[in-house]
Amino acid sequence: QVQLVESGGGLVQAGGSLRLSCAASGRTISTYAMAWFRQAPGKEREFVACISWSGALRYRTDSVKGRFTISRDNAKNTVYLQMNSLKPEDTAVYYCAADSNAYYRGTTSTVKESYDYWGQGTQVTVSS
Repeated sequence: QVQLVESGGGLVQAGGSLRLSCAASGRTISTYAMAWFRQAPGKEREFVACISWSGALRYRTDSVKGRFTISRDNAKNTVYLQMNSLKPEDTAVYYCAADSNAYYRGTTSTVKESYDYWGQGTQVTVSS
């Protein structure tokens, strides 16, 4: 079993930055694809960004391209989401997720159903 704990959320003004961290414990995530999803009130949970187990592949949803960057440090068993130029529409609970089958499947998914471990989420609020 893998436990994921997000941190780094908070309240920030539009145009500001935050760095989210996702610390994994229980097992190494070095062969797992990792992703960030977010869920705003009354909306479905949506994909934000993902990174392959090696870090060689990264995908982001169009609305965050040029502003958000996903990265990982396998030595620290941690994944990050650097968020710059934040907008009020980025307000949501941000969830870290792990896909333990990505290495064997050979793909890095943007679909939440592919991810089998989830954190509890961290709130990000962007004021206008």
